[in-house]
Amino acid sequence: MNTNTSLVVTQLYKVLKVSYLKQESLNGIFKESENGLRGRKIEKKFNDRFIMLSSFFIGCSDEEKFEHFFQQQMKEMHMGEKNYSYSLVQKELDIVHGEDAIAIFTEYKDQEEKIYIAYFEKENNQWEWQQTRGAEWNSPVKWSSMNSEPFIYSGTIDDKSIVKVYAGDELAKIISIKDNKRFWYAISPVQDATVKTVKEDGTEVIVEEVNHEEF
Repeated sequence: MNTNTSLVVTQLYKVLKVSYLKQESLNGIFKESENGLRGRKIEKKFNDRFIMLSSFFIGCSDEEKFEHFFQQQMKEMHMGEKNYSYSLVQKELDIVHGEDAIAIFTEYKDQEEKIYIAYFEKENNQWEWQQTRGAEWNSPVKWSSMNSEPFIYSGTIDDKSIVKVYAGDELAKIISIKDNKRFWYAISPVQDATVKTVKEDGTEVIVEEVNHEEF
């Protein structure tokens, strides 16, 4: 357990113990001195419960903690919205450096589905949502990139013959979503990278950010 986690657990223990013992007293159970036999039994009962709780908290992996943060953020941002749902497709930690992550998720609202990629960094041991890019299926907008480092390029694929995508020299990761829908992303050190696709027959095609012919 690192120092920060140890301090958090210690403070949590003190706060919860006081609250627990007060509640036991209000319930008419804790009638004797805390140093008495009954008091020691109640304290042992609390300690046992706290150990189980803290063990679960400490035992959570970084991925589980990040996903919990993400789910809480989504619930808060869209609380009360009607005809809205979302699904976390993929999450990855330590993308560019330690203490960062991405989440790829779909949103369904007003009978339209969009897919997003979001970038997160940890600051002062807390996750912070930094940048987001979204895409629509079968859209003339073929890809987009984030405005600041890391430059994450992403887009959808509507051509079954495409087997690879590059942003500059960086090979993109391609993710199958559903119903033959695919999404790609690549992290490039270059802000204005050229995006190209490679087809099954080896044909390379440079892809403009927007295909104006499809408007």
